[in-house]
Amino acid sequence: MNANEFARQFILDWRAAPLDAPTRALLELAVRATREPNCIAAKDIQELRGIGWSDDAIHDAVQVIGYFNYINRVADSLGVEPDAWLVEFEKELGLTRGQILNS
Repeated sequence: MNANEFARQFILDWRAAPLDAPTRALLELAVRATREPNCIAAKDIQELRGIGWSDDAIHDAVQVIGYFNYINRVADSLGVEPDAWLVEFEKELGLTRGQILNS
């Protein structure tokens, strides 16, 4: 699988992409932190530690997840259009406009 095939697969359905267990667990945390942040419990953090994530890495990931959630809401609220490179990348991957940002 080349880089573009992987990117397309990841965008369309990251859960079906070939990812290692630590990455998959962190992405699940990202989804939960985005959709239901109040449901993350100590056991979720402990699970990440158990598969190799350090406290510093978990902290940094949660900070980045929170920042992206924030900045995406600001951009959506203000009607900010995606950069031209992103639109071109979607075309290159055979995706429809906005599919990357809405996945």
